[in-house]
Amino acid sequence: MGEHDRTAAVSRETAETTIDLTLVLDGDGESEVDTGIGFYDHMLEAFAKHGLFDLTVRCDGDTHIDDHHTVEDVAICLGEAFEEALGDKRGIRRYADRRVPLDEAVASVVVDVSGRPYYDFSGEFSQESIGGFTSVMADHFALSLAHNAGLTLHTAVETGDNAHHEVEALFKALARALDDATRIDGRRSDTPSTKGAL
Repeated sequence: MGEHDRTAAVSRETAETTIDLTLVLDGDGESEVDTGIGFYDHMLEAFAKHGLFDLTVRCDGDTHIDDHHTVEDVAICLGEAFEEALGDKRGIRRYADRRVPLDEAVASVVVDVSGRPYYDFSGEFSQESIGGFTSVMADHFALSLAHNAGLTLHTAVETGDNAHHEVEALFKALARALDDATRIDGRRSDTPSTKGAL
Protein backbone atom coordinates (compact mmCIF):
# COMPACT_ATOMS: atom_id res chain seq x y z
CA MET A 1 0.00 0.00 0.00
CA GLY A 2 1.49 3.34 -1.02
CA GLU A 3 1.93 6.37 1.16
CA HIS A 4 -0.84 8.23 -0.72
CA ASP A 5 -3.48 5.61 0.01
CA ARG A 6 -2.97 4.84 3.67
CA THR A 7 -6.59 4.26 4.55
CA ALA A 8 -8.65 1.52 6.15
CA ALA A 9 -12.25 0.58 6.85
CA VAL A 10 -13.09 -1.92 9.59
CA SER A 11 -16.42 -3.35 10.68
CA ARG A 12 -17.04 -5.59 13.67
CA GLU A 13 -20.25 -7.12 14.96
CA THR A 14 -20.64 -9.15 18.13
CA ALA A 15 -23.43 -9.72 20.62
CA GLU A 16 -22.02 -6.72 22.54
CA THR A 17 -21.20 -4.12 19.86
CA THR A 18 -21.72 -3.22 16.22
CA ILE A 19 -18.96 -0.96 14.88
CA ASP A 20 -18.09 0.72 11.58
CA LEU A 21 -14.80 2.64 11.56
CA THR A 22 -12.73 4.36 8.89
CA LEU A 23 -9.22 5.78 9.23
CA VAL A 24 -7.09 7.99 6.98
CA LEU A 25 -3.53 8.20 8.28
CA ASP A 26 -2.59 11.22 6.17
CA GLY A 27 -5.63 13.27 7.03
CA ASP A 28 -6.54 16.70 8.38
CA GLY A 29 -7.71 15.73 11.86
CA GLU A 30 -11.38 15.58 10.91
CA SER A 31 -13.64 13.20 12.80
CA GLU A 32 -17.22 12.02 13.13
CA VAL A 33 -17.58 9.89 16.24
CA ASP A 34 -20.62 8.40 17.94
CA THR A 35 -19.96 5.68 20.50
CA GLY A 36 -22.80 6.40 22.89
CA ILE A 37 -20.28 7.54 25.52
CA GLY A 38 -19.82 11.30 25.41
CA PHE A 39 -16.38 11.47 27.02
CA TYR A 40 -15.07 8.64 24.80
CA ASP A 41 -16.31 10.55 21.75
CA HIS A 42 -14.41 13.59 23.05
CA MET A 43 -11.22 11.53 23.45
CA LEU A 44 -11.45 9.96 19.98
CA GLU A 45 -12.09 13.39 18.46
CA ALA A 46 -9.01 14.73 20.28
CA PHE A 47 -7.01 11.69 19.11
CA ALA A 48 -7.95 12.42 15.48
CA LYS A 49 -7.34 16.18 15.79
CA HIS A 50 -3.90 15.91 17.37
CA GLY A 51 -2.75 12.96 15.26
CA LEU A 52 -4.01 14.55 12.02
CA PHE A 53 -5.96 11.38 11.33
CA ASP A 54 -9.36 11.47 9.63
CA LEU A 55 -11.55 9.15 11.68
CA THR A 56 -15.17 8.05 11.60
CA VAL A 57 -16.58 5.78 14.28
CA ARG A 58 -20.13 4.50 14.66
CA CYS A 59 -20.68 2.14 17.57
CA ASP A 60 -23.90 0.68 18.88
CA GLY A 61 -22.84 -0.98 22.11
CA ASP A 62 -24.25 -2.40 25.32
CA THR A 63 -23.65 0.80 27.29
CA HIS A 64 -26.65 -0.07 29.46
CA ILE A 65 -24.28 -2.58 31.09
CA ASP A 66 -21.16 -0.41 31.24
CA ASP A 67 -18.55 1.16 28.98
CA HIS A 68 -16.12 -1.78 28.79
CA HIS A 69 -17.22 -3.52 25.60
CA THR A 70 -17.67 -0.28 23.65
CA VAL A 71 -14.27 1.13 24.62
CA GLU A 72 -12.46 -2.16 24.04
CA ASP A 73 -14.13 -3.06 20.75
CA VAL A 74 -13.63 0.39 19.22
CA ALA A 75 -9.95 0.18 20.23
CA ILE A 76 -9.70 -3.25 18.60
CA CYS A 77 -11.15 -1.85 15.38
CA LEU A 78 -8.88 1.21 15.51
CA GLY A 79 -5.84 -1.04 15.98
CA GLU A 80 -6.90 -3.21 13.04
CA ALA A 81 -7.38 -0.06 10.96
CA PHE A 82 -3.86 1.17 11.74
CA GLU A 83 -2.44 -2.23 10.80
CA GLU A 84 -4.38 -2.25 7.51
CA ALA A 85 -3.61 1.38 6.61
CA LEU A 86 0.13 0.94 7.25
CA GLY A 87 0.40 -1.97 4.83
CA ASP A 88 4.03 -3.14 4.56
CA LYS A 89 5.15 -0.10 6.64
CA ARG A 90 7.61 0.88 3.92
CA GLY A 91 9.20 4.26 4.57
CA ILE A 92 7.69 4.95 8.00
CA ARG A 93 9.70 6.50 10.83
CA ARG A 94 8.69 3.58 13.09
CA TYR A 95 9.70 5.03 16.49
CA ALA A 96 8.35 7.97 18.46
CA ASP A 97 8.37 9.38 21.98
CA ARG A 98 5.92 12.06 23.15
CA ARG A 99 5.07 13.76 26.44
CA VAL A 100 1.94 15.90 26.57
CA PRO A 101 0.78 18.17 29.39
CA LEU A 102 -2.77 19.25 30.11
CA ASP A 103 -2.69 21.76 32.94
CA GLU A 104 -1.42 19.82 35.98
CA ALA A 105 -1.40 16.43 34.21
CA VAL A 106 1.42 14.98 32.11
CA ALA A 107 1.24 11.76 30.08
CA SER A 108 3.94 10.06 28.03
CA VAL A 109 3.95 7.54 25.21
CA VAL A 110 6.85 5.66 23.61
CA VAL A 111 5.96 3.61 20.54
CA ASP A 112 7.62 1.24 18.10
CA VAL A 113 5.50 0.23 15.10
CA SER A 114 7.24 -3.12 15.34
CA GLY A 115 4.62 -5.68 14.40
CA ARG A 116 5.27 -7.20 17.84
CA PRO A 117 2.49 -6.37 20.31
CA TYR A 118 3.75 -5.36 23.74
CA TYR A 119 2.14 -3.01 26.23
CA ASP A 120 3.13 -1.41 29.49
CA PHE A 121 1.36 1.25 31.58
CA SER A 122 2.46 3.07 34.69
CA GLY A 123 0.60 5.58 36.80
CA GLU A 124 -2.95 5.93 38.04
CA PHE A 125 -6.03 8.06 37.56
CA SER A 126 -7.17 10.49 40.23
CA GLN A 127 -10.90 9.79 39.90
CA GLU A 128 -12.67 6.54 39.10
CA SER A 129 -14.84 7.87 36.28
CA ILE A 130 -15.46 10.80 33.96
CA GLY A 131 -19.08 11.00 32.92
CA GLY A 132 -19.95 7.55 31.60
CA PHE A 133 -16.29 6.64 31.03
CA THR A 134 -14.38 4.52 33.57
CA SER A 135 -10.91 6.06 33.92
CA VAL A 136 -8.98 2.77 33.83
CA MET A 137 -10.53 2.08 30.43
CA ALA A 138 -8.05 4.60 29.01
CA ASP A 139 -5.32 2.12 29.91
CA HIS A 140 -7.37 -0.73 28.41
CA PHE A 141 -7.96 1.33 25.23
CA ALA A 142 -4.20 1.70 24.73
CA LEU A 143 -3.62 -2.01 25.47
CA SER A 144 -6.25 -3.11 22.92
CA LEU A 145 -4.90 -0.63 20.35
CA ALA A 146 -1.33 -1.91 20.81
CA HIS A 147 -2.28 -5.59 20.51
CA ASN A 148 -4.36 -5.09 17.37
CA ALA A 149 -2.07 -2.62 15.59
CA GLY A 150 1.09 -4.61 16.35
CA LEU A 151 2.68 -1.88 18.47
CA THR A 152 5.27 -1.97 21.19
CA LEU A 153 3.73 0.68 23.41
CA HIS A 154 4.85 2.11 26.74
CA THR A 155 2.47 4.61 28.30
CA ALA A 156 2.38 6.53 31.55
CA VAL A 157 0.36 9.07 33.45
CA GLU A 158 3.24 10.85 35.15
CA THR A 159 1.36 13.38 37.24
CA GLY A 160 -2.06 14.93 37.72
CA ASP A 161 -4.97 15.35 40.08
CA ASN A 162 -7.86 15.46 37.61
CA ALA A 163 -8.78 12.28 35.73
CA HIS A 164 -10.26 14.22 32.80
CA HIS A 165 -6.90 15.92 32.28
CA GLU A 166 -4.91 12.71 32.84
CA VAL A 167 -6.92 10.68 30.33
CA GLU A 168 -7.00 13.48 27.76
CA ALA A 169 -3.24 13.99 28.02
CA LEU A 170 -2.79 10.25 27.44
CA PHE A 171 -4.99 10.21 24.34
CA LYS A 172 -3.20 13.27 22.95
CA ALA A 173 0.22 11.76 23.62
CA LEU A 174 -0.91 8.58 21.84
CA ALA A 175 -2.06 10.66 18.88
CA ARG A 176 1.14 12.66 18.61
CA ALA A 177 3.37 9.60 19.00
CA LEU A 178 1.44 7.59 16.41
CA ASP A 179 1.46 10.51 13.99
CA ASP A 180 5.24 10.78 14.36
CA ALA A 181 5.90 7.03 14.11
CA THR A 182 3.64 6.36 11.12
CA ARG A 183 4.79 9.40 9.14
CA ILE A 184 6.71 8.74 5.94
CA ASP A 185 10.43 9.56 6.14
CA GLY A 186 11.39 11.01 2.76
CA ARG A 187 14.93 9.67 3.14
CA ARG A 188 13.73 6.07 3.38
CA SER A 189 12.22 3.89 0.65
CA ASP A 190 12.52 0.55 2.41
CA THR A 191 10.96 -1.01 5.49
CA PRO A 192 12.78 0.31 8.60
CA SER A 193 14.14 -3.01 9.85
CA THR A 194 17.30 -5.01 9.27
CA LYS A 195 14.94 -8.00 8.93
CA GLY A 196 13.39 -6.37 5.86
CA ALA A 197 9.88 -6.68 7.29
CA LEU A 198 7.84 -5.48 10.25
